[in-house]
Amino acid sequence: MTDTAVTFTILVVDDEPANIDILKDILLPYYKVKVAPSGPLALKIIERNAPDLVLLDVMMPHMDGLEVCAKLKSQVAWTDIPVIFVTALGMGEDEARGFAAGAVDYIAKPIVPALVLARVKTHLALAHQRKTIEQQVQQRTRELRESQLSAISMLATAGHYNDTDTGVHIWRMAAYARALAMAAGWTVAQADLLGQAATMHDTGKIGIPDAILKAPRRLTDAEMAIMRTHARIGRDILVQSDSPLFQLAAEVAWCHHEKWDGTGYPRQLSGQDIPESARIVALADVFDALTMARPYKDAWPVDKAIAFLREQAGRHFDPTLVSLFCEHEAHMLEIKQRWYQQEQDASTSLRHNWFDTILLE
Repeated sequence: MTDTAVTFTILVVDDEPANIDILKDILLPYYKVKVAPSGPLALKIIERNAPDLVLLDVMMPHMDGLEVCAKLKSQVAWTDIPVIFVTALGMGEDEARGFAAGAVDYIAKPIVPALVLARVKTHLALAHQRKTIEQQVQQRTRELRESQLSAISMLATAGHYNDTDTGVHIWRMAAYARALAMAAGWTVAQADLLGQAATMHDTGKIGIPDAILKAPRRLTDAEMAIMRTHARIGRDILVQSDSPLFQLAAEVAWCHHEKWDGTGYPRQLSGQDIPESARIVALADVFDALTMARPYKDAWPVDKAIAFLREQAGRHFDPTLVSLFCEHEAHMLEIKQRWYQQEQDASTSLRHNWFDTILLE
């Protein structure tokens, strides 16, 4: 046995004190040992401080080992604890029932010390290896999430780099989009993905000349034609990644200026031909733009903005989505207020707050 073995705790469960004593004598030189003379007491001990492995008798009164094992494996927090049955029962059908209940091994009575130590050591090593791999996967997942978060933030910021008046617009409208997607029946995972994709809807503006983006006047027809190319540019940038997130972002970038009645751009799509993702983002985008102050306009009152959405239902916007947005107006206003508070704190990392706060609401 290695010196590190003493860090492991074994729970011995048996209604016969003599059996408990035998197992304690075998294990104590190498492991911390806890004991329980019954199934219910074993579960209470596990609830207080879960062991690394359980040696469990099968034949016990009131609650047998199979029932104890089944209850143990039904709890997410305990399901990875290895259970080895220690029993005088014959193999075959009883062994199959034990494995079905979640046991990893059987040790037959009468107990052979060397066999007990070998089996315990093996299953502790396997469990420790599995836990180490899971921790490594979780760490790698966190690193990948942070990398993706950074990429999203950079692309979202790039699209608005020359628009100094947007504030937290891209993050707030993304939160509206996520909430509206949930109201429309999207799963939490799907809505989260759309919220992330929505932040990149104007990525293509990086390809529009500053003279047009910053023009302090109404654009000419020729300039407007150039401005409208940002939808295609954004799509061309984002579609280069085959990840579901960036494919969805490409779809949103390309289609968020389409209108329900077919008068939008760049392809004059109409109705259900417009991807629902883009229909959701279009509505969220316009509502946020209307209700935020800009140098050339005051913020619209919420009731005026809602009235505009209703007026444009069936023209600019999907009428079903407009109805859902209005039904969930109170929730949308909660999001608006939350982002107002975030914006007051200049030290706040907006992108982190969006992912870590808004997505978890």
